[in-house]
Amino acid sequence: MTLVITKGFDRRMDMDFFTKKEQIAILSIAIILLAYFGIGGYIRKNQPTQPLALIQSETSVKYDEKEESEEPSLIMVHISGQVYYPGIYELISGDRVKDAVDLAGGLTKSADIDRINLAKKLKDEDKIYIPAIGEEVSQNIEAINTGSDNGLININTCSKEELDSLPGIGSVIADRIIEYRKSSRFESIDDIRNVSGIGDAKFNDIKDLITVD
Repeated sequence: MTLVITKGFDRRMDMDFFTKKEQIAILSIAIILLAYFGIGGYIRKNQPTQPLALIQSETSVKYDEKEESEEPSLIMVHISGQVYYPGIYELISGDRVKDAVDLAGGLTKSADIDRINLAKKLKDEDKIYIPAIGEEVSQNIEAINTGSDNGLININTCSKEELDSLPGIGSVIADRIIEYRKSSRFESIDDIRNVSGIGDAKFNDIKDLITVD
């Protein structure tokens, strides 16, 4: 019995046992496999490789850059004039004058909306002044800067409305400041202490918001 089984096994392994079509199919499959593994191995062998650490480093840098670019930056702007709540507000870079106006309670009925551009984009330290209808200003611009590049109020040239927007400075003290500067220019911000009604506490509240430049 063993001899018969062995011969049968040997016969099945003989290519003559397969039909011609089966032999062609087997050869075709063998050629395809050899071509696939041969070409694939050649490409993998000759393709330049990049160190894993470098790949991880580049991926990390790209991810960090994306995170940084998507993180919004905060800005501080000062808005005064014909709004209900003048003051300093925190916004996001790219916000517009309208956003600052909304935070300040909106425009009053006296605001001259034809002389401002509510769509103007804001940047850090911007000073926005909303003029009243018929009010004379030094220049007809979208958002009036009071003469200082850093967004501070110039106490030598600013309007009464801008002074009134400062913390603790109402209409009465604003008039006193204007009267004082008519006869004596403010040489430093400390000189504003000479105005009646401005003591140390009130000066500390406004010193970071004013300038004489």
